Amino acid sequence: MNNYFRQEIECAPIEKIKEIQNEKLVRQVKRVYENVEYYRNLMDEKGVKPEDIKSTDDLHKLPFLTKADLRDAYPYGLLGTPLSECVRIQSTSGTTGKRVVAFYTQNDIDLWEECCARAIVAAGGTKDDVCQVAYGYGLFTGGPGLNGGSHKVGCLTLPMSSGNTERQIQFMRDLHSTIICCTPSYAVYIGEVLHKMGLTADDIDLKAGIFGAEPWTEEMRQSIEKALGIKAYDIYGLTEISGPGVAFECSAQNGMHINEDHFIAEIIDPDTGEVLPEGEKGELVFTCIDKEAFPLLRYRTRDICVLKHVNCPCGRTHIKMSKPLGRSDDMLIIRGVNVFPSQIETVLLKMGYTANYQIVVDRVSSTDTFDVYVEISEEQFSDTVKELTAMEKNLAGALKTMLGINPAVHLVQPGSIARSEGKAVRVIDKRKLIDNVQLK
Repeated sequence: MNNYFRQEIECAPIEKIKEIQNEKLVRQVKRVYENVEYYRNLMDEKGVKPEDIKSTDDLHKLPFLTKADLRDAYPYGLLGTPLSECVRIQSTSGTTGKRVVAFYTQNDIDLWEECCARAIVAAGGTKDDVCQVAYGYGLFTGGPGLNGGSHKVGCLTLPMSSGNTERQIQFMRDLHSTIICCTPSYAVYIGEVLHKMGLTADDIDLKAGIFGAEPWTEEMRQSIEKALGIKAYDIYGLTEISGPGVAFECSAQNGMHINEDHFIAEIIDPDTGEVLPEGEKGELVFTCIDKEAFPLLRYRTRDICVLKHVNCPCGRTHIKMSKPLGRSDDMLIIRGVNVFPSQIETVLLKMGYTANYQIVVDRVSSTDTFDVYVEISEEQFSDTVKELTAMEKNLAGALKTMLGINPAVHLVQPGSIARSEGKAVRVIDKRKLIDNVQLK
């Protein structure tokens, strides 16, 4: 049985969705031009006026926004309403430059929470479920978004936040949680702690998990589903756009439906900015057609993915996006080769290793070093040095086949890689790269 939070929207004919987008886009562009000086200047520089935008077919005429623009306009430069109409901010966890601060009116929060409610219902959630939210709260959007969505569905909501994993499991068992919401790496950790406590998936009542905020692979999904006895669903979002719930997986578990009545998605060539046809891989761009306080138009996410309309067995008609296949800006370039951490995770899990790994990149004597540290089981670690060396060599060969570059693989004892109860730190780049070159 298919479940919907708003069936008339989620299953609307594509023509109806297009009609909604056209109407909202025209209104939003006019409002942004009149109220957001920063974006008005960008439009003027490009020679485009609100009256030039008559439908989504004209979207390509508008200028892009990037994270650099958000930092340049910090804190109020992209505000689309009087500050007195804003009721909340959320902020990214970025580590360079100024933090990105996103503003919300009450209507923005209501729309965001509805998007999260759609995701929970798509994962089988109803008012009879107990939804344990183990995303971080505070400025991070994960906790507040799923918390609000759970309320809208009518679930009993456990606002646990991340951390204190044994307590998480105690509440999970005592209150019979049926849905868990957290990062996929934390879900893996919950499974580990469950096992260390002498428990199995049969000792908990979870049926579904909603996981996002970091890249994860199909192999990791299968590992989580086995450890926790659940179906694992992907959810996508960005603080800049609203937070989790921009897109979500349904029961088909083969791509995320974008909430197209609120967000218009495009795929562009990350180098040229050219809009690419449906089905081609490129950078994901979003336009917010409902947001009031922080109404971003053509925001470049830097996530690489594919968009495609499909006849989904769940009955939803909104376009699907693939899992992000990497990013156009945090991709590692090692000895001239492009490397995405998700490629490494795919190889590890296919070969039976854990998802606990760390990539360390450095530069010695002008040459990049590339080390991959991987935790192994207690049984494997008890093997002889000769056996471990053979395993390292075998794994290094598989990684070279995937990446086209030779890493130094180090198999390390269980528990030696620091655990994270938020986003996992997968990459440590120690290279001292030149940021500002002045030509003389």
